[in-house]
Amino acid sequence: MTTERAVLAGGCFWGMQDLIRRRPGVVSTRVGYTGGDVPNATYRNHGTHAEGIEIMFDPAKTSYRELLEFFFQIHDPTTVNRQGNDIGMSYRSAIYYVNDEQKAVAEDTIADVEASGLWPGKVVTEVEPVGDFWEAEPEHQDYLERLPNGYTCHFPRADWVLPKRDAAE
Repeated sequence: MTTERAVLAGGCFWGMQDLIRRRPGVVSTRVGYTGGDVPNATYRNHGTHAEGIEIMFDPAKTSYRELLEFFFQIHDPTTVNRQGNDIGMSYRSAIYYVNDEQKAVAEDTIADVEASGLWPGKVVTEVEPVGDFWEAEPEHQDYLERLPNGYTCHFPRADWVLPKRDAAE
């Protein structure tokens, strides 16, 4: 099996991990800190890093585009540095691409989200090259599996689903 890597940030990493790990084709996930300025980032010292999720997925079972469409459904990409009650740079919306193909897919997906008119405003999701990913402490990994009633501000929004694309597109 071939796997590919995706790195996303969309608010508190607990809720993102809990929902994304269940997707068909997702092989593994881990939460951590990315997109910032502090080496060896930790929960107590992560500088300008975002709370992010690293996803290893099987492209034969799900596409990067499908992961991004779900990502845009479970968090609000129209709020700057905020998801629900979580406020600050740590909670920004960002896509960290690993190659030019992922960058193009990210930009295309954002354009489709914008054009759809389904979201409440303009997408503010950053699209940046992937950098260091500092794995979060063990107590943050698989948090909602261990504490099913723990805090999350992520949920699938039934009305934030892009129309299916033509195979010719």
